[in-house]
Amino acid sequence: MLKGWTKATIAGALVLMMCTAAFGADIELARSSTLEDILKRGELRVGFEAGYVPFEMTDKNGNFVGFDIDMAKEMAKAMDVKFVPVNTAWDGIIPALLSNKFDIIMSGMTVTQERNLKVLFADPYIIVGQTILLNKKHEGDVKSYKDLNDKKYTVTSKLGTTGEQAVKRNIPKATYKSFETETEAFLEVLNNRADAYVYDLPNCVYLYAQQGEGKVVFLDEPFTYEPLAWAINKGDPDFLNWLNNFLRQVKNDGRYERIYNKWIKGTGWMKEIQE
Repeated sequence: MLKGWTKATIAGALVLMMCTAAFGADIELARSSTLEDILKRGELRVGFEAGYVPFEMTDKNGNFVGFDIDMAKEMAKAMDVKFVPVNTAWDGIIPALLSNKFDIIMSGMTVTQERNLKVLFADPYIIVGQTILLNKKHEGDVKSYKDLNDKKYTVTSKLGTTGEQAVKRNIPKATYKSFETETEAFLEVLNNRADAYVYDLPNCVYLYAQQGEGKVVFLDEPFTYEPLAWAINKGDPDFLNWLNNFLRQVKNDGRYERIYNKWIKGTGWMKEIQE
């Protein structure tokens, strides 16, 4: 009996030690979370690239505005910290996050498997897809992206985006031209130097309303599925948990709907944007 009791005692002690070690590891993981850094610093540093309409832009007074900016401000308010915008070039935005130049990417970033190898994504906050602004001379002849899959067509998009990936993946035979900004890529079509511009639906809606109506053809049926999400550094379950709970809350208390209606459905903001 004594021998069996001793073995049970030893086994129990080992389990207790393992639980204690695991609890200690969890505490250390929580302490190392970016969320704790944000609260101690009193600032939420948000990385984005201004220029992706209508998600992050600069208004006529030089202020950053847009769907993501409003969501970031709500996030900072929920944390009771200051919102600090960090405007960053798109091609360096993930490296900047990895080197802790800011705490989170809120910049209309599409969730891709390649990006997910480098960063941790929260749940998607909006679904978009690639659409087409077509040179008017092709009206009636080109009815979908499939019709553009010919070397005689020149298709444009922005460098390093899922628009570029969609062209290369879905329209591989077309002649592709990349540009540093969405506007430059679109103007190639508007100025008759390219046949089609491929980009996310909200951006094409804006460009069509601002400059393209009556001048280009809008093929507004998305031909890709693209969830947009916020990105943070890997290995941070506490921050991820907070973000997903925040998103769930704003989607059910009216704040998300208000921001969505303003920037995605509405057009009143367009007159305030820097030209």
